[in-house]
Amino acid sequence: MTEQARRFSPPWRLIELEEAFRIEDAISLPLAYVYFSDDSERRAITGYMSREEAQRIALNIAALPDLRAALREKDGVS
Repeated sequence: MTEQARRFSPPWRLIELEEAFRIEDAISLPLAYVYFSDDSERRAITGYMSREEAQRIALNIAALPDLRAALREKDGVS
């Protein structure tokens, strides 16, 4: 039996939480969390990113459906 490919409805969006960014699909299904800390001592201990670093990563994740569509269009794939 073949498994159907899992689909996460675009657009994906970024939700800022207290110490994380959550990436959700169009039906609010959480796809990823990117954690951060504003406290430099805590970042040194936990390995968390700064808010700016985490936001940049989260924005790039949220942009994946658009990038994928653009690449398919460039390659002429439907």
